[in-house]
Amino acid sequence: MHLAYPAVLAALLFCTGLYGVLARRNAILVLMSVELMLNAVNLNLVAFDVWLSKAAEETLHSGQALTLFTIAIAAAEIGIGLAIVLAVHRNRGTADIDKLRDTAEGHGLEDTDDDARTAEPAAETGRTGKAEATA
Repeated sequence: MHLAYPAVLAALLFCTGLYGVLARRNAILVLMSVELMLNAVNLNLVAFDVWLSKAAEETLHSGQALTLFTIAIAAAEIGIGLAIVLAVHRNRGTADIDKLRDTAEGHGLEDTDDDARTAEPAAETGRTGKAEATA
């Protein structure tokens, strides 16, 4: 088997995963796209390990060992990532990345709340800011 076949397949998988990360708005689909990119890297590691083992007399299969390590790290990453996404979904009610704000405490929220509080009394009295200034 030629090295070009798994390399092209891995490139297509990686490009598909990259498109999913950049274009998707749902956090779970973004995590799935990251996993697709990691699987493309794993495919390259195994393909190059097999290709290099045919050329060398002594084979260590370090590409396959690194692939197993990458799979273990990816499993831990997806577990933590899904836990974070579920916690955010419970607190905010959505997993849409565009609708989520920065998770820093009070980042940008006080400004919108203060504007809404000052606008409510003026709307209740029926006066605007200019009418109060001239009265």
